Amino acid sequence: MGGPASSLPDDAAAISLFLDMLASEKGAARNTVAAYGRDLRLISQALHGRLTAATADDLKAWLAAQAGLSSASIARKRSCLRQFFLFAYAEGWRADNPTLDLLSPVAHRRLPKSLSDGDVDRLFATLADRQARQPTAQTQRLTALIELLYGSGLRASELVSLPRNAIQEGRPYLILKGKGGRERLVPLGGRAVAAVLAHRVHVPADSRYLFPSGGRTGHLSRIRLYQLVKALGLEAGIPPERLSPHVLRHAFATHLLENGADLRALQQMLGHADIATTQIYTHVAEKRLVELVQEKHPLADGTRRRRPPADPAD
Repeated sequence: MGGPASSLPDDAAAISLFLDMLASEKGAARNTVAAYGRDLRLISQALHGRLTAATADDLKAWLAAQAGLSSASIARKRSCLRQFFLFAYAEGWRADNPTLDLLSPVAHRRLPKSLSDGDVDRLFATLADRQARQPTAQTQRLTALIELLYGSGLRASELVSLPRNAIQEGRPYLILKGKGGRERLVPLGGRAVAAVLAHRVHVPADSRYLFPSGGRTGHLSRIRLYQLVKALGLEAGIPPERLSPHVLRHAFATHLLENGADLRALQQMLGHADIATTQIYTHVAEKRLVELVQEKHPLADGTRRRRPPADPAD
């Protein structure tokens, strides 16, 4: 087995300490901590409780047995193992790091689904029609949800758990605590603020959340949000597989880039900790740069275009 530097803790204790470190020191999201915990316990079980003493060959063999999983799942498991054994090394449990040779496969990240301008127009036209026919509290709520998803790029979990008074009239932004407890400034358009204010009239003054529910969490669930968005899409003629809260978030990002935003600003608005995550949109930015050169460069059409001469009177 591996190279222990001191007495090795048993796997359960080591995994527990590692997960506590992820949550308290690195501020990892709860879902990330839970996923890493599941991965490590599965590996420990496969290695008969000898994870902390595993060799590089043990880990390579286990990863090879996961070949049927998606590339994203395997990449997460590699990352999990690397971080776990870096922690084991730092704690003095190991004198080596058996994950140094675990090379990651080249990831081909597909751009998430988005919506065309026509799709967005149909979605909001359907909302406006429903407002005209059924100006109910449910319609006001749905309008506020869609305006915030597409207008601000919020994650579904961030949206449904917004505090009742998170958005204020005359303030075109909100301060949001997102993944890992990181705070960011989220810009708000006038339409989104107006929709929220119209919805909030129907929310009890003592409600903790902007979108309350009688469920376990006290706010609208992500599953219910998903259902509401799908139903609206069907009404607008958008196939269910092409629309979700996550798709609206990506439409927000894609359409911003197409209209001149830069990746660094987009990173901040989306709440990505690493610019590499935002770079899935690089091809959108690259397309805009090509169009800019073709439109503005004096040699773009094969001839030398000059600025018009200055007026002598100027």
